[in-house]
Amino acid sequence: MGPATYGPKEAVGAPDHPHRGQETITYILKGQMQHLDSHGHAGNLNPGDVQWMTAGAGVVHSEMPGDELFEKGGTLEGFQMWVNLPKEKKMTKPRYQELKSTEIPSSKSDDGQITVKVLAGKFKDTKAHIDTVTPIVYYDVFAEKSGEVSFDPGVKRLFVYVYRGKAQVCGRDMEEGEIAVLETEEGDVEVLSANEGCGCLVFGGDPLNQPVAWVGPFVMTTQEEIRQAMIDYQTGILGSIPGSDKRYEQTRIANQNRS
Repeated sequence: MGPATYGPKEAVGAPDHPHRGQETITYILKGQMQHLDSHGHAGNLNPGDVQWMTAGAGVVHSEMPGDELFEKGGTLEGFQMWVNLPKEKKMTKPRYQELKSTEIPSSKSDDGQITVKVLAGKFKDTKAHIDTVTPIVYYDVFAEKSGEVSFDPGVKRLFVYVYRGKAQVCGRDMEEGEIAVLETEEGDVEVLSANEGCGCLVFGGDPLNQPVAWVGPFVMTTQEEIRQAMIDYQTGILGSIPGSDKRYEQTRIANQNRS
């Protein structure tokens, strides 16, 4: 998401829409977002906050800019990951977890130069507060000064994304905006060297080794399951959120002001 800078009443969100069969993880660096969903969950995400929504059997939610961001303008920057659910867990009960920046545990590299925010999984002796359906690691790695950090991810596949500055991952030089995908074995130790001011996301898990059927906001294992998800959404089984007209009108105004 972004970074995008908006003028007053220009910030665009994603009004009411469905999900089924996956998890969506939203992490904010700058700006504000508001979450509402058809199961009664609500949250205001500010810089450093994380939201972990398990859509499971299905949910309708909205992701809109915070009131101040919409009214006054500003910059929105963040990330949203989608995590596939195992076939046997796709129809699990929807769940919403949210942590404020002050609630997210962090650790330091051995040289003390790099901070690792542990959004999911474990780093050294620091364990995340988020409960995941499958094994997931999610770190925000930031270098106050040039330094090096090593970690045993404990999962079989992960990626490193450089969102600020420059880094070196397992000996490979990386520029801002580049991504490295790593296959790992048990006990592997990955080494990340970062220049001062560098920020990286480390995200990974284990392959599910199952078919993927994906259409829009639905991630299932067969086309028949996708068709059923569409029917369930269209017939209201996934629920609705009061006040949708206001959110659609806000989106219309934002798009009009940006055109």
